[in-house]
Amino acid sequence: MKIGIVCYPTYGGSGVLATELGIALANRGHQIHFITYKRPARLFEFHKNIYFHEVNSSEYPLFEYAPYETALASRMVDIAIHENLDLLHVHYAIPHAAAAYMAKSILKKKNIYIPVVTTLHGTDISLVGLDSAYAPVVEFSINESDVVTSVSQSLKEQTMGYFDTIGDIDVIYNFIDHSKFTRKEDKEFKQSIAPNGEFILSHTSNFRKIKRVDDAIRVFEEIYRKVPCKLLLIGDGPERPSLEALSRQIGLHKEIIFLGKQDAVERILSISDLFILPSELESFGLSALEAMAVEVPVISSNIGGIPEVNIHGETGFLSEVGDFKDMAKNALSLLQDPEKFEKFKKNALAKANTFTKEIIVPQYERVYEKALKTQLAHQ
Repeated sequence: MKIGIVCYPTYGGSGVLATELGIALANRGHQIHFITYKRPARLFEFHKNIYFHEVNSSEYPLFEYAPYETALASRMVDIAIHENLDLLHVHYAIPHAAAAYMAKSILKKKNIYIPVVTTLHGTDISLVGLDSAYAPVVEFSINESDVVTSVSQSLKEQTMGYFDTIGDIDVIYNFIDHSKFTRKEDKEFKQSIAPNGEFILSHTSNFRKIKRVDDAIRVFEEIYRKVPCKLLLIGDGPERPSLEALSRQIGLHKEIIFLGKQDAVERILSISDLFILPSELESFGLSALEAMAVEVPVISSNIGGIPEVNIHGETGFLSEVGDFKDMAKNALSLLQDPEKFEKFKKNALAKANTFTKEIIVPQYERVYEKALKTQLAHQ
């Protein structure tokens, strides 16, 4: 198939999933066309089956903001015609599904019928979708898609509760590439971070308020009082200055290492002992899955799709949002019990093995076939 993939080209979960899916599909013989405003962050290397088409939204004095959605729809039309696409797979309802509807309508006037698959990732529903300025467009875009998928059962239920959806939503979980996310011991790297054998805790996100990275620091502070440890914060975002200030305020700035955005996240996770994910909104928790794939138990909030990935008392522990003391207590129960800790590490890997690309990618292929049949029925 020739598939157009529209996504945010960032380090966030939706962009990561869309890019990794495109690469996996290309490796299975499909021709993939990424359509977005810059090259996706995880699209590193040339691949004979992968093409990138940049969206340029021109600025005019009339516009206070460049109309990206219009430029995106026009680019989708152009690529669909000249690359003879079979379907469009858009990640995020706003603005991508809305732009895809416009593109699909334009193409239909030209007697070209392109089905649209929309994947919901979370904040397009739980934050943007609930805003009255966007809600009618989100609902319309979902209902006009030929097939809709969500990355967790929790998000599916949330979407169907918030909006008057007219069709079913297929749950297809996020996945990891085990050829990449496999624990690789690097004693020299670990020694450079923890020269005295300290435990290493890690967190990765885009440092927005909903990620509650300050709670990760508070969890670390509680643990540090009991056992020697270091905290690695991977990523960047608007909250970083305040987080750096907090680490200085509590006197642990030398133990908390801000690593910024990283490409080889798996290398950092492989020297970690525990992963902390205290988010207040998380539709799936891809970062937790990546940690589990390299045998790192997860200490997380009990919210959204996280409990579908991190199983309480088996692969890690769940606590209520904001309860950093309970998170720290759970973490210490592992760090201070080597036998229990080893068991949780094995459980984390076993659970991660149920989210491999070999299991998940064929589910998307079946969805594409379903979308093509749906489109034929409507012609």
